[in-house]
Formats: sequence, C-alpha cells, structure tokens
Amino acid sequence: MTLTFTLEPPITPALRDGLLDLWADVSNAGGAVGFVPPVRREQIRPQLVRHFVHMAEGRTRLLVGQDEGGTTAAAAFLAGNPQHLNAHWLSLYSVMVHPRHQGKGYGRELLAAAEDAARATAGIEAIRLSCRGGHGLERFYGSCGYKEVGRVPGAVRVAPGDDRDEIFMLLPLG
Repeated sequence: MTLTFTLEPPITPALRDGLLDLWADVSNAGGAVGFVPPVRREQIRPQLVRHFVHMAEGRTRLLVGQDEGGTTAAAAFLAGNPQHLNAHWLSLYSVMVHPRHQGKGYGRELLAAAEDAARATAGIEAIRLSCRGGHGLERFYGSCGYKEVGRVPGAVRVAPGDDRDEIFMLLPLG
C-alpha cells in the first residue's frame, strides 16, 4: 500500500479532524512535531488554526498523504519566506507520519512529495527544515539528501533538565 499525496487539499471538517488526530497521535508516540506527550487535540488546535490562517494568506501550503481508506496518514506544511532576500527557499514544518505507518517508507514518500512541490514552485532553489535532536532525525533527513547546515545546542527545552539541539537541514534543489 502506498499513500496518495495531495498538495493544498480542500480543508473539510474530516481533513481538519484527521490532521488533529495525526498530530496528537504522532506527538503522543514521542514524535518531535512541536508538542510533548501527553497532548490532546484541543491543545494542538490553535497551532493548526494558525497554519490554516497562513494557508488562507498564501504563506503556507499543506501536503497531505492519505491511505487507501482516505485516512490522513502523513502531512507536512511548506512555507515561503516573506523576506525577498530569502524568497529562493522554503521551509518544511511539522513533518508527520502516523506511528502505525512507521517503517513503511512513507516518510521518504512524504519528503519526495514535498520536494516535488518545491520544485514546481517558481524560484525555489532549496528546502530548509529544522528538527529536534535526540531522535536521530538528522540521520533520517540526511539519508533523504538533506545536509546539516547548523545546530543550536540546547535550543529546544522538552522538559526542565531536558534540552535538545535544534538542527538545521537544507536540501538544495539545483
């Protein structure tokens, strides 16, 4: 089974709820997507609404991967840069694959779909993302072609006494 990826799908109540479920399930499984467990959908909703506002303003695009049953199984947000000096690259945020689909290659498929979307966007020459240290994510992104370009030690405070590096990764598209 593979996922079907859609860039900028219509936002329906079912998609909204699917994204909330995905984000909560990924977070509660220990995924590094902006929250720490335990987290409830209601805690995630304001962040998702901010993404929806940015989408309505044309600043952010949503990429969704759905399984054969139409369930939201993966998602990521692509954001352009408002500064003209940085307009040649975009940022990839909240890259998520549902825990029940881990190890099936869906993360690589999601990143490939994000790369395709970036390549189809006029003037985009690279994708930038940041990830939380302590999960080995930099190795995964590295295996997908991203290069570590910076690191801020202890920039992410997961809990008192549990600070992690913020790792900046870049995928040149040229």
